[in-house]
Amino acid sequence: MPRHARIDIPGLLQHVIVRGIERSDIFLDDDDRHLFHDRLAKLLFETGTDCLAWALMNNHFHLLLRPRQAMLASFMRRILTGYAVVFNLRHQRSGHLFQNRYKSIVCQEDLYLLELVRYIHLNPLRAGLVKSVKELDAYPWSGHHVIMGKGKLDGQNPDEILSLFGRNRANARRAYREFVVDGIKKGRRDELVGGGLRRSAIRAEPGDCQAHDARILGSGEFIEGLWKEAVGAPAIGAGIALTELIHRIADLLGVEAILLQQRSKKADLAGARAVICYLATHRYGFSGVEVATALNMTRSGVSVAIRRGAETVRRTPELSPES
Repeated sequence: MPRHARIDIPGLLQHVIVRGIERSDIFLDDDDRHLFHDRLAKLLFETGTDCLAWALMNNHFHLLLRPRQAMLASFMRRILTGYAVVFNLRHQRSGHLFQNRYKSIVCQEDLYLLELVRYIHLNPLRAGLVKSVKELDAYPWSGHHVIMGKGKLDGQNPDEILSLFGRNRANARRAYREFVVDGIKKGRRDELVGGGLRRSAIRAEPGDCQAHDARILGSGEFIEGLWKEAVGAPAIGAGIALTELIHRIADLLGVEAILLQQRSKKADLAGARAVICYLATHRYGFSGVEVATALNMTRSGVSVAIRRGAETVRRTPELSPES
């Protein structure tokens, strides 16, 4: 059955769920979590993306994001590929780290923002990573910890959530915590992650009956308006210029794009050039001459780099700006 295209429009609230391939662990220790946390903070700042809630588990994580400038697809590509590369190097492994397609659910903010914040932040307690709400308050790998004033994630503004519970910060924090505690008895809430709520309306013609769309969490009116907006939204990944490809790979690998034109033999720059050479010629149809000119390389140098890049991409399949 064909997969529906994502609805990727800046300004929408998106609940993102990413799992390890075959449900394998993607965080093996706190160093892994620190690396992901720091990369997340950096990208939130660089892309102007709001993070309202987040939770790192062992074999998956949740993010509640509101992209304002960058598209969600670009944000997720950068964070997943960058983390996968570092994880594979650190743990001496190769191959996919994440399931091929992360899950993203567009959410009607006025109806579901607080429910999703509570659901996401209760995940560590439901999974047994902490044994009580008191331990959850101190759990450093979720946004609840930040809202409770015990940690920080650049890009997460706890005051946006606290303001919904009162003007006085201390009182608002207590009310927020009570709200979270009240959510424990509600259980798994499968309807918030696409598991149980028949919640959207796809209509062949105006007036037709409603049907299910697992991409969206909201009222029928919200969804109909969203489809109208999505119809006019530009397609993502329909094409890419060579300069854009170079900048994307540079971002993914954490190097300065301008340095790639220098004939430096530094390992990180040489590795990035090799990946670009392979992807540009074998995935995107650019000629070796075009790549050589763009990277200030010789044609023979591009040929050698392609072989190296092919091996790098084989070891880390996520290393593609269109993954």
